[in-house]
Amino acid sequence: MNIALVVLVVYFLAMVGIGLWTARLPQNTDEDYLLGGRRIGPAVTALKLQSTSMSGYMFLGAGSLGHTQGYFGMWYALGDLGGGILNLSVLGRRMRTLSQKLGSISAIEYLGDRYESKWVRLIAAPIALGALFLYVLSQFIAGGSGLASVTGWSYQTALLVAVGVIVAYTFLGGYLAVAYTDFVQAIIMLIGMVWILIATIQAVGGLTAGNQAVGEINPNLLTMWGADQQFHGQWGLILGALFVFSIGYLGWPHVVVSHMAMKNPSVSRKAGVYSLLFNILFIPAPYLIGVMSILIVPGIADPEKAIFAVAEAVLPPFAVGIVMSAVMAAIMSTADALLLQVSTIAARDFLRIDARLMVILFAAGGVALALWQPPAVFTLVIFATTILGSAFAPAYVCAVWWTRANKVGAIASMITGTVVSVCWKVSGLSELTLADPMVAGLVASTLAMIIGSLATQKSHPVSKEMAAMVAEL
Repeated sequence: MNIALVVLVVYFLAMVGIGLWTARLPQNTDEDYLLGGRRIGPAVTALKLQSTSMSGYMFLGAGSLGHTQGYFGMWYALGDLGGGILNLSVLGRRMRTLSQKLGSISAIEYLGDRYESKWVRLIAAPIALGALFLYVLSQFIAGGSGLASVTGWSYQTALLVAVGVIVAYTFLGGYLAVAYTDFVQAIIMLIGMVWILIATIQAVGGLTAGNQAVGEINPNLLTMWGADQQFHGQWGLILGALFVFSIGYLGWPHVVVSHMAMKNPSVSRKAGVYSLLFNILFIPAPYLIGVMSILIVPGIADPEKAIFAVAEAVLPPFAVGIVMSAVMAAIMSTADALLLQVSTIAARDFLRIDARLMVILFAAGGVALALWQPPAVFTLVIFATTILGSAFAPAYVCAVWWTRANKVGAIASMITGTVVSVCWKVSGLSELTLADPMVAGLVASTLAMIIGSLATQKSHPVSKEMAAMVAEL
């Protein structure tokens, strides 16, 4: 058995162990299982939120972007750097307070309760389920592919093992298991990524020397406009890169549910600090490694494997196992949160059956589709997160900041954001207009929220009780 596989086995056992430990904690109610009894502290809140939002993209897509387009990828990094603190500052304290007053447990149930309408909940649920299922499917595929590449197992075997571990601890421990495993996984991700970055910078003789060598190959790679300057002046696309991991993920149900699970509203302040520190250390690293991989592994056939190839070239064998654990941590920390959230929404907002059973059913459905290994996994990620951000960001933000936001505005916003972002993508309007689907979707859904709410204040007023609760936040 190779060293990398040994490290991975230890890592998997540790995750299942956390699931067994959390299963022994009090879980007598839905709130205990689905929100951890609302007793999560600042460090776990912050790292759970960050690791949940990042997925395997940071080890695969970010490195590929750096390798092929140079410092253009830093537009994504810039948006992502402040994403966590923005989320916690805008929503954290207020969403925690309001969700408890309303008794809401799922992120979709919360929208229905705040906008005082079953129709908000009925419309939000299928939008969220569809997008979240695409996202969890992509993480299953990435997990199976990543594990297969390091172990030599077949993709089918690796997929079943990776999903089996995720399902085991999610089923056993619910939100607490997801939160504590994501906390540990975030630390593993950080150690693995920073280790590769330091070794990479040493291998190229320092960052300055590395940049000079990259510039000799193609000076455009040192700019933020792409290898062929193809993104120069295309601010619609650049704004999309900045928004997708910052403003966009204010609308991701599997992320914002972290606010509802906090021990108390004040947790958001400390969590914001932890989030920012983690992001500063972690987020620029994969893009930088991708740029330097041009020197270390030139002409690599699959740029998405750039970080793996660099790790094998600059790290000792035992460290490669830690890096692969970090990759699996990035994938699993997103997959478990997605799986729990999609199961929660289905169980509470659709079918009204046991959430644990839904974890099993959705995992089985995801595995069945993932066995086909559809192409363009990370295109699915961007597509799914664009829909979520466009559909729900205005609804979540206005829920706690605008007393006049009503159910008509919320419904109009969710439908408009979904339709515009999907149509913008599939119709090719993003290429024609040079405006990213995320930008188009967010603008459209925000306008729909404002116009829909203001136009129907007399026919569909916000109740005095709800307006008072929002005003007091």
